[in-house]
Amino acid sequence: MPITCPITFQPLTTQAFGVLDYAVMAHAFASHQDLGSLADESVYQADFRRRLVASGFNVDIEVEVTAVFESFQKKYFLDLVINSIAVYELKTVATLLEKHSSQLLNYLLMLDLERGKLINFRPTSIESKFINAPLSGVDRRRFVVDTKSWSGPKKFLNLVLALVNDWGIGLEIPLYRQAIIHLLGGEESVSTLRQMTAYGANIGNQRFNLIDDCSAFGITAFSNLPSGYHAQLTKLLRHSTLRWFHLINIAHHELTFTTVQKR
Repeated sequence: MPITCPITFQPLTTQAFGVLDYAVMAHAFASHQDLGSLADESVYQADFRRRLVASGFNVDIEVEVTAVFESFQKKYFLDLVINSIAVYELKTVATLLEKHSSQLLNYLLMLDLERGKLINFRPTSIESKFINAPLSGVDRRRFVVDTKSWSGPKKFLNLVLALVNDWGIGLEIPLYRQAIIHLLGGEESVSTLRQMTAYGANIGNQRFNLIDDCSAFGITAFSNLPSGYHAQLTKLLRHSTLRWFHLINIAHHELTFTTVQKR
């Protein structure tokens, strides 16, 4: 199994989640009312769990989820799992942001769950948000591969294909990037600074993730590649010591490999 978790989650319909959440949120509000809005996240987590358990819920905290591919391994931790069916992520921030939604969505996709919820205890009134996964585990492994604009190393292409076939599409881009960097030799050898020049003058150093001494790679998740994006990569290459930039774009139903050459 490429992604593992000690809990075997049971299916949960939207209606069932709503019924469960109504009862769960009553305890979140009670905890917030009692503790106020200035406690640490760990304090809310412990108090929230105590209240839920006292009411008959089965609650697991800091549940480990591990993404594995060959020698790469990365661990994540779920704040609360209730009754082995529902994931809740707790926050103590000024307001919920897109990065918080993306974090929970990444967990849901890894576990092939349809929905979860964010709870933010920091505001004077609790802030919460339902997160729904747009793709199932089966859907995440149904994608087409486009290599018509690729002229990079076959070995590298096969590595990325194997990784995405194993994990599926849709996960957070840093996870794919970290796995590839690890498998290419690690951060110290892959993520390096290269000198940039303009009109014969040194204008600083730019960080690139290298496949080899002459080529770098990048990973994106554009639904539609921005107009002129390849032109911007060409400009970047023009001022670098590199000859090629290999771009991997992981969209919802397409994995695209593109090579941009220095001109």
